[in-house]
Amino acid sequence: MKTITALLFALVAGVSAFAGVYQVGDTFETFTTKDQHDKAYTHERGTRLVIVAFAMSPGKAANAFYAKQPADFLGRHHAVFISNIHGMPGIGRAFALPKMRKYPHRILLADAEHFLDRYPTQEDKLTVLSLDEAGRITAIRFVDPAKELGSVFAPAK
Repeated sequence: MKTITALLFALVAGVSAFAGVYQVGDTFETFTTKDQHDKAYTHERGTRLVIVAFAMSPGKAANAFYAKQPADFLGRHHAVFISNIHGMPGIGRAFALPKMRKYPHRILLADAEHFLDRYPTQEDKLTVLSLDEAGRITAIRFVDPAKELGSVFAPAK
């Protein structure tokens, strides 16, 4: 049984590795990671916004925005915020993670080597994936966190 499970895992991992960067119309894949408090998180349907910070500067600006909101702000908007910490040196983690733990909002940590491979990115921007109720990507936006993040949560007109 263990051999079959290992083979299935390898097959799924191999398919994911060749899936390419997310595009509108793709189904958003389930993932598991930890947050800044070392608590496990598994993505489930119902999320409507996935917001990703690939670099420290946009991540800090996003955290500053979220820190001014009620603690349940992301949850009320069916949103998750992912911050890339993969490749962060140990000394950087020693300072960054305790600071992240002070924020009232949940920060999902992208710490595995290929975790963000499918997510499109633009320099100094946050990537925002909008999902429908079935988990399909309906829009991909790149926003300046200091100027445009609030508009991501504005009701559609």
